[in-house]
Amino acid sequence: MGIFSSAARDEQGNELRRRRTDQIPFSIIASDMTVIGDLETEGVVRVEGRVRGTVRVGAQVLVAAGAVIEGDLHTQEAVIAGQVSGGIYAKDRVELQATAVVTGDILTPRIAIVEGARVSGEVKMDAESAAAGDSHKS
Repeated sequence: MGIFSSAARDEQGNELRRRRTDQIPFSIIASDMTVIGDLETEGVVRVEGRVRGTVRVGAQVLVAAGAVIEGDLHTQEAVIAGQVSGGIYAKDRVELQATAVVTGDILTPRIAIVEGARVSGEVKMDAESAAAGDSHKS
């Protein structure tokens, strides 16, 4: 079996069924990387570096501690440990970890804020606001 074999197998050689999450594309913006321009995907994005532009992610955005997004963020779910300078529009939920710094409005039906996180902007927690945030495409 080669290193890049596409099918995982059990001890008897039977092909294992992939979990649903294995089908979601996962991208990483590395800590030494800067993206200038809009970023769009249907999968999951982990930002460890810097993005200057609008971020549209279908599933989930993870912003690591020390990472920076300068622009609006549109997603299903956002977990923020770094810095976001722009609006966050999440259809499902937003989680702000202790190191998060958000300068902009947050629109989401559910939010979790850990002690230490900082928000400078308006927080609206209802499904209609989050859905309307999708129409703020810049």
